[in-house]
Amino acid sequence: MKSKNEKKRGSSAPKGGPKGKKFSMKNDPFFETESKKRRKMAYGDDDIESGGSEEEEEILGGSDAGGGEQDEDEIEETPGEIRKRVATELLDKMRAIARREKEDKDGDGEMDGEEARDSLVAKILQQEQLEESGRIRRAIASRIKKPETADGFKVLVKHRQSVTSVALSDDDLKGFSASKDGTILQWDVESGKTESYQWPSEDILKSHGAKDPRGRSKKHSKSVLALAVSSDGRYVASGGLDRHVHLWDVRTREHLQAFSGHQKPVSCLSFRQGTTDLFSGSFDRTIKYWNMEDHAYIDTICGHESEVLTLDCLRKERVLTVGRDRCMMLFKVLDQSRLVFRPPPTSLECCCFINNDEFLSGSDDGSIQLWNVLRKKPVYVVKNAHAMLPAGQSVEQIGSENIPDNGLENGDHKIEGYNCSSTYSWVSSISVCRGTDLVASGAGNGCVRLWTVETGKKDIRPLYDIPLVGFVNSLAFAKSGQFLVAGVGQEPRLGRWGSLPAARNGVAIQPLELL
Repeated sequence: MKSKNEKKRGSSAPKGGPKGKKFSMKNDPFFETESKKRRKMAYGDDDIESGGSEEEEEILGGSDAGGGEQDEDEIEETPGEIRKRVATELLDKMRAIARREKEDKDGDGEMDGEEARDSLVAKILQQEQLEESGRIRRAIASRIKKPETADGFKVLVKHRQSVTSVALSDDDLKGFSASKDGTILQWDVESGKTESYQWPSEDILKSHGAKDPRGRSKKHSKSVLALAVSSDGRYVASGGLDRHVHLWDVRTREHLQAFSGHQKPVSCLSFRQGTTDLFSGSFDRTIKYWNMEDHAYIDTICGHESEVLTLDCLRKERVLTVGRDRCMMLFKVLDQSRLVFRPPPTSLECCCFINNDEFLSGSDDGSIQLWNVLRKKPVYVVKNAHAMLPAGQSVEQIGSENIPDNGLENGDHKIEGYNCSSTYSWVSSISVCRGTDLVASGAGNGCVRLWTVETGKKDIRPLYDIPLVGFVNSLAFAKSGQFLVAGVGQEPRLGRWGSLPAARNGVAIQPLELL
């Protein structure tokens, strides 16, 4: 036993080695094999590096090799380089505009150099930034030319059932519309040429994240109630009776993802300006916050005690909502706080931002309210904005007077002259031309009305009435203010409590000329 233990101790190569004999790693087979493996790997690396040598590039041809490197550089352009390139192109464009304006002012005078052009460029960029942020507005309402045609809107796109939502891309070239029959159409604003979005099969929907339908139905309902387009024009989001938010690719018109989470139909959608963040409102009384780029859920916002009907948002992480609980709420997402606005005894149907501090709403008694973030009640009320009048009468604003909450309301409120209790006089949609003082509202009384908002005087003044038969369920202004798009139907957007058989289901467009 003693000799065996000595043999084991001798073979284990103790620390320092046996006396009179030096220990070397080179003689150990374990380290020998490891070094061979490393030599093979090193040889392989050398072999790979030699494939891209300068000699072989000369044999293959210098032009081809250089072209390949150039393609790789273009493909591997970093986000910082992209931003720098876009900024440089924008500056060059602005400098060209500034140069033309300078030449128009003094044609034969010598230019002072780059300083004058750069100062003019800075003014243009600052003006655009202020308009985008909503700090200043372009006064274009007073320059709108009265439409001369008595026919009013021109039908651009047809749907089989009532149109529930319309949206425009930021470049004003493409439009999108959805209807109760489940069709989502993409159309060209100038030509009216349409392209349809095809719903995938049930199996594909489930693979994209859709949950099984509830109740007796075995298939997902295709009825669409809301539509929204991202600022970069890459994504379209839709929501409807199937309780899901669906994401579509604008370029290929293919279904990308189905987001579950809402327990009841999705009634409204809105992208945050300049981002791919999406807000969705539902009949389950919640608002959900999503990121479409990462296909991710962010947060759930609660506060309403009844169904959420409409929402809107600008660049800030704030969302404005109205619900059937007869109140409007402004949620500050980052602060996790909210402001509650309560109108006179009426139910609000729609809302939209004017800027970060002011907004509008429309109600089911035919009135339009102007709000300020500093007040819990409307600062100005337009009564009978879309009243059903007897034949031969027209709505005229006859003075204004103070009301108990120190706001303002106007109009002649004689019961025998107006009928605002009807479904056809409900203000079902309202829209603001972003960065301007121009507003449009729609109902089922046979016209779309244009308004001008004078926030300094806290006033809303009517401009023109444009004839349009049907329930105006959605409105969208072009960013340039050159035209107005309306989604029309024979029925209201969220129900069937009214019907206008003479109406045509589709999208109508009205050009707006500036003086």
